[in-house]
Amino acid sequence: MKVFTQSVNFAADKKLLDYIEKKVGGLEKFHDKIVDVEVYLKVQKTSEKENKITEVKINIPGNELMVKKQCKTFEEGVSISVESLKRQLQKSKDKSRATIAL
Repeated sequence: MKVFTQSVNFAADKKLLDYIEKKVGGLEKFHDKIVDVEVYLKVQKTSEKENKITEVKINIPGNELMVKKQCKTFEEGVSISVESLKRQLQKSKDKSRATIAL
C-alpha cells in the first residue's frame, strides 16, 4: 500500500510523516485490498487554535473513502481520521461480503 502525503502552506517534518505512515499502515488490518492512501495536511491562516485540517482519502477497488477533520494538531487529526476510516472500511468490507454471499 502506498501512502502519499502532501502538506499545504508548510513543510511537514520527518517525525510527522513517520507518524502518518504508522497510523495509516494499520488500516491494512481492516481491508486487504487498499490500493493507496492520500493524506493532505493544510494550515488555515486564522486566529483559531484549531486551524490544522487533515484529509485522508483511501482508494479501494470500486470505491473511495474520505475523511476530513479540523483539529489543534495534525497528529490528533490523523488519529481521529484513521479511527473513522476503520469503521468505514469495516462497513465496506461487510457490504462486499454480503454482496458475494448473495
